[in-house]
Amino acid sequence: MADMTYYVALPFVFSDDGVAAGEATECFSANAAVMRAEALSRKPGHAGAVAFSRTGDPSSGDFTDATLIRKFGDDVPDDLSAL
Repeated sequence: MADMTYYVALPFVFSDDGVAAGEATECFSANAAVMRAEALSRKPGHAGAVAFSRTGDPSSGDFTDATLIRKFGDDVPDDLSAL
């Protein structure tokens, strides 16, 4: 199967331990992921959000590291390697 690129908006919420990732939303395009992340970053209780992409082969499960498209919020991590 050919490589596919997934676009994702991921909110970050305040937790007892600082900031934690919330529920990711898959989007149709990079622009849609940015718009969704911006909206999520404005929700009460959210520290911010990121829009990112990942490319890979869904049949094998091999994917590149996440590539940050845009970040909203100062408390959101820059390193997406754990995503």
